[in-house]
Amino acid sequence: MASIVLLGLGLAGYSAWLLEFFMQTGVSPTEQPVWELFRAQPVFPVATAIGGLAFFLTGPALMRLAPAHWSGRLTSVSVSAFGIMLMVYAGVPETVVTPNLLSAAVAVGALSLVFWWPSGWRACAVGCLVVVLLAWALVVASTLTGHWEGVFTRVQLVVHSAQVVIGGAYIVQTPVPVSGRKLSVAGAMLRSSRHRK
Repeated sequence: MASIVLLGLGLAGYSAWLLEFFMQTGVSPTEQPVWELFRAQPVFPVATAIGGLAFFLTGPALMRLAPAHWSGRLTSVSVSAFGIMLMVYAGVPETVVTPNLLSAAVAVGALSLVFWWPSGWRACAVGCLVVVLLAWALVVASTLTGHWEGVFTRVQLVVHSAQVVIGGAYIVQTPVPVSGRKLSVAGAMLRSSRHRK
């Protein structure tokens, strides 16, 4: 499935910062924000840009899987927007705006899932949204105080990656109907009631 492959590639690129634990970067993981890695070694911006491209391409692939209403579309658009922001982030890491736009794209994506995932998964989406917003608040607070910025920017990346993994798990476990498009909860209920008649 194309969306899973693209999500995996995007996640791999987005997680390239973990290489800092295996190579000399001169960047403090506790005090310096994660984007300082982009200046330290070229592998970090290149991997992030590749991950961004993969997320950008994931959006259209998800259009076929998400329900055909505004919240499903918003999920797909937020994934593509996240990919665009990652590519910009890789090219211009020194801007403060891009990390906040990245956080906003992830928060919007998590919020959109609350409106269309089925009940068990919806609780997971609500939890993701709360954790995403909390991580974002910690990053903003650490940026303003100038302490622990490295820790909280890296925690935020872990939170974002966890949300991608949960989204991928949802895609894998949800069957795709013969038409090639996943049904919304209401659509699945309507189809099952027609089959009973």
